[in-house]
Amino acid sequence: MTDTPPASLNADALPEDAPFIAATTRWVERAVIGLNLCPFARAPHVQGKLRMRVSHARDTDALLDDLCGELQSLNALTPDECETGLLIHPFVLTDFLDYNDFLDVADAAVQTLGLEGEWQVASFHPDYQFAESAPNAIENFSNRSPYPTLHLLREASIERAMESMSDTDSIYRRNIETLQRLGTDGWQALWRETKE
Repeated sequence: MTDTPPASLNADALPEDAPFIAATTRWVERAVIGLNLCPFARAPHVQGKLRMRVSHARDTDALLDDLCGELQSLNALTPDECETGLLIHPFVLTDFLDYNDFLDVADAAVQTLGLEGEWQVASFHPDYQFAESAPNAIENFSNRSPYPTLHLLREASIERAMESMSDTDSIYRRNIETLQRLGTDGWQALWRETKE
């Protein structure tokens, strides 16, 4: 649907990772970029600076190991090589409340690795639910990914992006308006394949 990014950062993915990366790429293109849920997502994607990795972890200890390894790998790359990363973990933390609890562990890992101020972790999950919102409230869909995913962001990139916008809170408000206009049926329609 949108520009296809260079595959170099994901070229060494395992063959069995392909369906998870494809579904996540489709979500990035159709929802995150297509609906402009994150105005900063398009450039890293089309420039090939978004790295996707699939964790085969089946428990949180193994996921923590994979997270630490991925943070160190990303930190070894320059922003020109890789701007941001998605660690997709389809086999662990499928329950949103468990996933939400793990975010504190992820933040602690950033600190333990001495990467605080360099990297931060954002959250996406198929059952994402903002505090104080109903489970199926449409605003939750702004953070609903195909699989549980940890988004690893460079602090410097976030700061640069925020400097370019006078009102970053407007992103959240605009996302709610976009999703309310779209509705649940419109969201489901994003994932139907069109016949050409």
